[in-house]
Amino acid sequence: MKKGFLNVVLALIIVLSAINCANRGNPEGGPKDETPPTVIKTEPENYSTQFKGREIKIYFDEYIKLENLQKQLVISPPLKTQPEITPLGSASKEITIKIYDTLQPNTTYAFNFGNSIVDNNEGNPFPFYRYVFSTGDYIDSLKVSGKVIDALTRKPQTFISVMLYEADSTFNDSIVYREPPRYITNTLDSLTTFTLENLKAGTYFLMALKDENNDNKFQQKTDQIAFHKGFITVPTDSTYTLKLFYEDIDFDATRPRLLSGEKIAFGYEGDYKGMNIQINSEVPDDFVSRVTKDPKADTLNYWYKPRLDVDTLLFTVTHPPKFKKDFTVRISEQKRDTLVIEGSKGGLKLDEPFRLVGSTPFDSLDVSKVHIMDKDSASVEFRSELDTLQNQLNFYFDKTEDNGYFIDILPDAITDFFGDKNDSLSFRIGTRKASDLGSIRFYLTNPPLPLIMQLTDKNGEVKEERYVENSNQVDFLNVAPGVYFIRAIEDLNGNKKYDTGNYLKKIEPEPVIHFQDIEVRADWGYPTTLNFN
Repeated sequence: MKKGFLNVVLALIIVLSAINCANRGNPEGGPKDETPPTVIKTEPENYSTQFKGREIKIYFDEYIKLENLQKQLVISPPLKTQPEITPLGSASKEITIKIYDTLQPNTTYAFNFGNSIVDNNEGNPFPFYRYVFSTGDYIDSLKVSGKVIDALTRKPQTFISVMLYEADSTFNDSIVYREPPRYITNTLDSLTTFTLENLKAGTYFLMALKDENNDNKFQQKTDQIAFHKGFITVPTDSTYTLKLFYEDIDFDATRPRLLSGEKIAFGYEGDYKGMNIQINSEVPDDFVSRVTKDPKADTLNYWYKPRLDVDTLLFTVTHPPKFKKDFTVRISEQKRDTLVIEGSKGGLKLDEPFRLVGSTPFDSLDVSKVHIMDKDSASVEFRSELDTLQNQLNFYFDKTEDNGYFIDILPDAITDFFGDKNDSLSFRIGTRKASDLGSIRFYLTNPPLPLIMQLTDKNGEVKEERYVENSNQVDFLNVAPGVYFIRAIEDLNGNKKYDTGNYLKKIEPEPVIHFQDIEVRADWGYPTTLNFN
């Protein structure tokens, strides 16, 4: 009896030990949860009318988190005082919205959460959840749809705000700088189409913004803008295409400052062409000044001589058509910049000049002290040109493929603005073999001439450009191998550059046509037809 009991106890110990061993280690989990959260109840109910409350609760069937809420949540119409929304940084089975703003009467409000609601365990999103209510007797149900494209590049930016302003007696063009819209939606991070929902019937101005500071107002310096010419009427069966562009910034001059001895930096915004710097202080008869463009900043450098024994200098900056501003610059005794000269690096194209740039303004060149030879030690004739604004010395000479060139500049060949001269300088550059490069010939079918034809990289940076005025053919010769995107710009005003739009003048950007990318191969050239129909 006792022996049988001991056997039973021993058997139980063995079984329990086996179970314990089986539980050790990492258990194999079940299938991954890919089911998004589900709303089980809202208080008040979604799509409620006669809304009078200050708090909204949304309940879920599992724990959820709010991710990137500030960027994802779109409230339409926008609230002046942002609501308090929880949870933030923690998990919960409910979302609470506390409203502090005064709601407009007879208005439908929509809270679009985008992709911010995700389950706590796997991060499965509950996409584009919308909570809608009305302070009136019914929910507005009309819609406006369309798409957003970039006026210049192949792909638009993400998170584009699309807006409707009521075209009532208070509407004017400047309202987009001052006030948020009546209705708003967002393309978020994956869509180029938009739908503005829960609209009431009426007449509206339709626009879009890449709103960098998320204030629902147009800031010319930072935001891209798109607009539909004229007003739209809701309800409508039309779909709308909005073209985003950066406006040319209105010119403005910033406060100048002394950078070094006899060198004053005049910063600016917008296009510096036409900018004029006039000194108003009394200066000696031998006073001389020079203006150069800073290659790395939106700045014009004002150089002067001789050194003046003054505490301040007075200037006026003008820019057409109407800009005029006076400035006072504090002057102190500082060391002048020294002359440092750099030359073109790497290979040169056959039609490209060799360039020298200086840290101080170039004043003169003694060409008798400049010698250019090819790799066979044959002397090469050249001509030089001084670009005073860019502060560049350009050397033009005939080049041949797969050749090397030696540029020797003897001491005292170059004199700068302050009378300093160069030491001995030597540069070596080369040209590539024609067989290392490729060519493309485009045949243009029904082209809207004149055109600016461009080859760009995947980021839209222009690598090659040709201007086409009166031909159905354009050649890109001696092009570095690679994959290029083809972009054609209709030059409507014939000024040989791309002109962007202007909101206040209701001018849209010049039309841009994109074609399929093309691969350029070394030692290879072939024709391609581009159809503009």
